[in-house]
Amino acid sequence: MGIVGLGRMGGSLARQALSKGIRVVGFTRSGVREELVRAGVVAAKALEELPRGLRRPRAVFLYVRAGPPVDETLERLASVLEPEDVVVDGGNSYWGDSRRRAQRLAERGLRFVDVGTSGGVSGARHGACFMVGGDDAAVARVEPLLRALAVPGGFVHAGASGAGHFTKLVHNGIEFAMLQAIGEGIALLDAYDERLPIAEILGCWRNGSVIRSWLVELMHEQYAAMRGLEQVPAHVEDTGEVSWLVSDALEREVPIPAIAQSVMQLFESRDARQIAARAVAAMRRGFGGHPLGHAPAVVEGRRTARVGAIVEAPGVDEHPPASE
Repeated sequence: MGIVGLGRMGGSLARQALSKGIRVVGFTRSGVREELVRAGVVAAKALEELPRGLRRPRAVFLYVRAGPPVDETLERLASVLEPEDVVVDGGNSYWGDSRRRAQRLAERGLRFVDVGTSGGVSGARHGACFMVGGDDAAVARVEPLLRALAVPGGFVHAGASGAGHFTKLVHNGIEFAMLQAIGEGIALLDAYDERLPIAEILGCWRNGSVIRSWLVELMHEQYAAMRGLEQVPAHVEDTGEVSWLVSDALEREVPIPAIAQSVMQLFESRDARQIAARAVAAMRRGFGGHPLGHAPAVVEGRRTARVGAIVEAPGVDEHPPASE
């Protein structure tokens, strides 16, 4: 497999692939890190050289920042790839952009697969969850690779082009609502009229409770490690994807109040110092290595990640007027 973009996610996925006997040819603009080369990644000196090291039909995975960088990379790859080669976008691109990219590459004889990747950096390194969109032939080419890199049961072919990234977008919306609910719970515990052993309570919740989850585990670990949340800035950055989901929901007239409200609370965090916002920031740091506080690079990504407009929903059936 080829991997373009060997940062936290792409680099971790490369390490996992190598550990499972999968040959990896990699490229990144700043040059492949020496530790990845020592681990076995075959470094391409230029993006256009990467396909030369891969067997046909090739599979090239992109883990680059969503938005124009994806289009720029696809255009450069399309000039050197050959018919039936498959390009996989494993980042958090907007699903409407993925549909357009699939069509554009198909016109040049190339296949495109959109893959929502969940599990954070740890998942990329040790076993991820993949939500896949694309036509059957394209997915069949990369399914063995994805299943080898997924945890058991962590693979689904969700549908045609765009379905993988749409499924991941919905996943991220659910994640936001869950983060907000846990954060608000921490705020309530903190507001009790006597000091509560919050770290111990979180530890208890990890064992047998109805709300036990990886997010509760991360909250427990982060809270215990930092001995509270006083050192965590309340300002929570995001990459903008869930705002796209809210727009999609409005287009489709699907009510998502919990998800929409979690986005509003995230915006509010940028103007106030709140316990709940600190809790969300701590958990996001735990599962994805997201920065604490204001991060200009993330802000820029949020502004540029979606290339095209929100995809309009098909016509919503009007309810017939009630008979008099």
